[in-house]
Amino acid sequence: MPIPAAGFPLAAAVSPRLQVAEHTDSTNADLVAAVRDAPRDWPHLSALLTTDQRRGRGRLDRTWVAPPGAALALSVVVDVAGLPIAARGWIPLAAGAAMTRAVAAQLRGTGNSAGLKWPNDVLVDGLKICGILAEAVAGSPSTVVVGSGVNTRMAAVDLPVTTATSFAALGVAVDEDRLIADYLTALDEQLAALAAAGGDASAAGLRGEIEALCLTLGRAVTVSLPDGSALVGEAVRIDTDGRLVVRGAAGETAVAAGDVTHVR
Repeated sequence: MPIPAAGFPLAAAVSPRLQVAEHTDSTNADLVAAVRDAPRDWPHLSALLTTDQRRGRGRLDRTWVAPPGAALALSVVVDVAGLPIAARGWIPLAAGAAMTRAVAAQLRGTGNSAGLKWPNDVLVDGLKICGILAEAVAGSPSTVVVGSGVNTRMAAVDLPVTTATSFAALGVAVDEDRLIADYLTALDEQLAALAAAGGDASAAGLRGEIEALCLTLGRAVTVSLPDGSALVGEAVRIDTDGRLVVRGAAGETAVAAGDVTHVR
């Protein structure tokens, strides 16, 4: 049973409803179900968090599991009624940019650098510290739940792959309350700007910010596509729909979904 988040005063000042689960299988699944059952009880920027998520899910249906207390799982309700349907593909990218901003604020003065791998993985010094998954709520077309998993106190020995990192592995003491508050504030600002611009991410400044943060651009990449094929080339830009444009042997291809590997 979730309890009010008394230990997160900064985040609670931004969110109209912030609750903590002692443990759960998935904050995203729980919040999607809660919003579906009682949408009025979970207004824009309501959030559910835990430091003990046992069956988290990432992009491409990958599982996401961490030792209790080692990572922060956070799911947020966003009201997208003001966004044209065609612009809603920018939501997960906006979340990635917002979290990159929040992570970077935690790293000031440490010598470590945060950036974004398209579409929404947050990297520190080239290693993944956070992944993001956005899900529409069935029966509520104007509501999206955005889930994120941040490696906070995970020891280096517990990192699942060599391409991952955590604040603890970096020797950084993370302020989870400030991290969440910064993330929610940035996400709200970006989505409000996108809505005010009628869904035009360039006019909203969102496209430019994502391109500035994006470590993928200018890199040789391999994109594993949903149909099992792979696209190899140079990531050259993000187009007006938020797709990654890759220049390969056959010319330029805009990719809407795929698993990107930066070729070193």
